[in-house]
Amino acid sequence: MKKIIDRIARRIFTISGFTTSIAILLIIGFLFSEAVGLFSNPVVDKGYVLALNQDNPVKRLSAQEIKLLFDEEITNWKELGGQDIPVEVFRLEDLDKIYTEEELGAEYELAGAKIAELVKQHKGMIAFVPYSLIEKESGMKLIQDENISVEDVLLGDEWFPTATPSPIFGILPLIGGTLWVSFFAILIALPFGLAVSIYLAEVAHPNVRKYLKPIIELLNGIPSVVYGFFGLAVIVPFLQKTFHLPVGESGLAGSIVLAIMALPTIITVAEDAMRSCPRMMREASLALGATHWQTIYKVVIPFSISGITSGVVLGIGRAIGETMAVLMVTGNAAVIPTSILEPLRTIPATIAAELGEAPAGGAHYQSLFLLGVILFFITLIINSCVEIVSARNKFKK
Repeated sequence: MKKIIDRIARRIFTISGFTTSIAILLIIGFLFSEAVGLFSNPVVDKGYVLALNQDNPVKRLSAQEIKLLFDEEITNWKELGGQDIPVEVFRLEDLDKIYTEEELGAEYELAGAKIAELVKQHKGMIAFVPYSLIEKESGMKLIQDENISVEDVLLGDEWFPTATPSPIFGILPLIGGTLWVSFFAILIALPFGLAVSIYLAEVAHPNVRKYLKPIIELLNGIPSVVYGFFGLAVIVPFLQKTFHLPVGESGLAGSIVLAIMALPTIITVAEDAMRSCPRMMREASLALGATHWQTIYKVVIPFSISGITSGVVLGIGRAIGETMAVLMVTGNAAVIPTSILEPLRTIPATIAAELGEAPAGGAHYQSLFLLGVILFFITLIINSCVEIVSARNKFKK
């Protein structure tokens, strides 16, 4: 009977593990397939074209150049290698301001001809219009539309996925914000976490440790939105007043909140690593005349360094993957940070804030999946570091 139960249990565990592995692989495959789809989208919004006068020599425009044209930051075609002609921007909604309803037709059947007429008359005009309106018209030149390039996405320094006529998906500001906040969070959390773990493992009375450690571990169970509210109500006003900032939401506020959230992980793992140091090593150090503190930093910490490193790396993973708390206190400015006191935006916060508004299957939607892929690789690297450190620790023992 026991053998039958053992066989059934083994099969259940095997099926469970196999099913879980397949589910994880399918999720990763779906994530990658959606992300790669971004690079098959045209630079200009689907169904629309950019029309120029036939005499305009400009043939190609990047997404950034298109944005600058329609933001009126580029005002002359010579800035793009064309003639010395002022740029005139035309959008479909401008048509009603130029022509009457009678001239356009009851059902806008004459709209295409009127747009073509405008473009022919104005040598510097660039028109952003639906292709269906002008596909039968002649006398215009269409900008050669290309697909979104990998270089523009991975090396782009501007994130503006809702821009028209050409959305911009530069992810450097988001990667920079994520790493910037995480770096300062660990910089703040590491000394405090190490100090508390040393106190619990080597200094605290057993009765103090018995009550204090469960309280610290309990901090891991507090929802991140509670930390976010704490940061918004306490840390943000404090930083705004202390540093005389226009707004308190900043990278530093996010780093402090993340440091508080990472502390329980660092303290717990580091304290367990220190307590695993053999008693004979401590006694040998003391027998040689070393003080208690000399024993801690010359014997216990070097022996436990792999475990301490694992705790730090796990804390970094907690910081990088955090969403709600960071979303609430960092200001959500998608710009490359130059100071920790500036607002910024992280990858998880961007996904959480924009996924509900992105049309399913569109370029914006797929770009958020690409951010998920990048976050996956960052997390994979962190987890690999933990495995390497843990394996080295086991080897030493």
